[in-house]
Amino acid sequence: MSTLSKALKNWRIIMLIAFLLFALIAINPNPWQEGVAIRSVAKNSAAAEAGISSVAAGTAPRSREILQSINNRQIKNMDDYNAFLLSLEPNRTITLQTSKTTYRLTTRPLLNITVLNETENVRINETVQENQTVDGKTELINKTVERTIKRNKTRSEILGVEDIGLRVYPAPKTNIKRGLDLEGGSRMLLEPETEVTNEELDIVISNMKERLNVYGLTDISVREVRDLSGKSYVLVELAGATEEEARSLISQQGKFEAKIANATAFRGGDVIYVCRSADCSGLDPNAGCGQQAGNWVCRFRFSITLSNEGAAQQAALTRELDIVDESGQQYLSKQIDLFLDDQPVDSLNIGAELKGKEVTEISISGSGSGVNMQDARADTFANMKKLQTILSTGSLPVKMKVVKMDTVSAVLGEKFTQNALLIGMVSIILVFLVVFIRYRMLSVTLPMIITMMSEVFLLLGVAAIFKWNLDLAAIAGIIIATGTGVDDQIVIVDEALKGSSKGLSWKDKLKKAFFIIFAALFATLAAMFPLLFAGAGMLRGFGLTTSLGVLIGVLVTRPAYAFIVGLMMERKQHSAEQ
Repeated sequence: MSTLSKALKNWRIIMLIAFLLFALIAINPNPWQEGVAIRSVAKNSAAAEAGISSVAAGTAPRSREILQSINNRQIKNMDDYNAFLLSLEPNRTITLQTSKTTYRLTTRPLLNITVLNETENVRINETVQENQTVDGKTELINKTVERTIKRNKTRSEILGVEDIGLRVYPAPKTNIKRGLDLEGGSRMLLEPETEVTNEELDIVISNMKERLNVYGLTDISVREVRDLSGKSYVLVELAGATEEEARSLISQQGKFEAKIANATAFRGGDVIYVCRSADCSGLDPNAGCGQQAGNWVCRFRFSITLSNEGAAQQAALTRELDIVDESGQQYLSKQIDLFLDDQPVDSLNIGAELKGKEVTEISISGSGSGVNMQDARADTFANMKKLQTILSTGSLPVKMKVVKMDTVSAVLGEKFTQNALLIGMVSIILVFLVVFIRYRMLSVTLPMIITMMSEVFLLLGVAAIFKWNLDLAAIAGIIIATGTGVDDQIVIVDEALKGSSKGLSWKDKLKKAFFIIFAALFATLAAMFPLLFAGAGMLRGFGLTTSLGVLIGVLVTRPAYAFIVGLMMERKQHSAEQ
């Protein structure tokens, strides 16, 4: 049997090939990918309203969609996109074709408004609140009144076309997410101004994520990190955002409003308490989970506490609403719409029992669905957490201050990427030369280099699967991991060659080599563990990547390389016997 056929039938080689195929699928390389990818959609822009008139009714363009053409004009790169923007005219309908669907939006004129010294009278409708006494009980109601105001006249001049609101970048050619060091953007380390509990910090992180998602920034990372002393911080990473934009988004206080028929029922300040504990939130005990139309559906409920003013305002707005029956449940004829920073985020039915009543303790309910009960429960709890976060967004439990801020430009990030690739290629060439000079055997050198490159590919595959941000720290970890891999392979070869002069079988030599390798593995893992927390988690990518790299090497690639060395020793021994 040939050496190649033996190798392809061994379980170590088969396992390595299988892992490499999985990594290839995860990375999904596409060097011919054309177009530009959407990073974010500006708030209140023409693109943000595209979903209203979209061919596929639903939402506006989302982050990571690939913009392929505009008005049937192919967009291959950033130059094509910028050139098309320069050709736009105001008040024109344009069609955006993305990798998901088709959108239509209308361009807006860019106006220069000059305030004149002349004045004019303007009649406006204004909603005011006033007390009304009914049956001896005073209630607060909304009333629309018309009044005349005097204001300065203005003159508008069209200067061009307003930005349509899309932030784009070259379409990615793989599923690997590049971190801020390579992509460009801002990183902020926030510290609570006072002592906080784990629950309060979780609320802060959830609120930040929800607010940033509302602004169209879905390519974000908000997570808790700790230093070696155990002190907690919040690390926020915004890909493609400048320092000014990042500071503005983080420092602004969330604005929450709940409206009924476009009238404000209560605001964030009126929500005194949102229950998150198990005794007043969770799956609805009366509804539970069940099957509907082939899917599983579960319902949740949790309680909130309103201020007296908020309860009175809600009672005034629901007093005149009708009661309707829906699937055996009675609700009011209008829903309550939730807005975060003036953007609609959810709508809820109002129970008929709340009609015209000043209730401060309110039960919020909703549902989730899935193909099985486990998925339905997970979706239900996710929906409940989102609603809890939205209702408490207007009032963070603790103030945060910026401890550290780093900003990397997209141009500098691209140079970092090019330098990282160059360094990787130089490292492979140097390792090849050193190993070849040491052994002067291609049968040893080529498998060693192939194994080293396989470890890098497997690490990139894992990063693509778990959507890790690949930054400079992670690249350094990959280099360290592959460096230790070469060391281990040299140990394998040296032990195999050295042992031949001592009368030991090559299997015994490889067992001795792997004893050394496993000892080095545990030493490396012990050294990397503190780095997961050092520097408030900034070196987490380095420690995690290095640890995972040496584990992949010891468990997957190095056993395969050891088998190749064993085949080489068998052939050498067979040749000597002949």
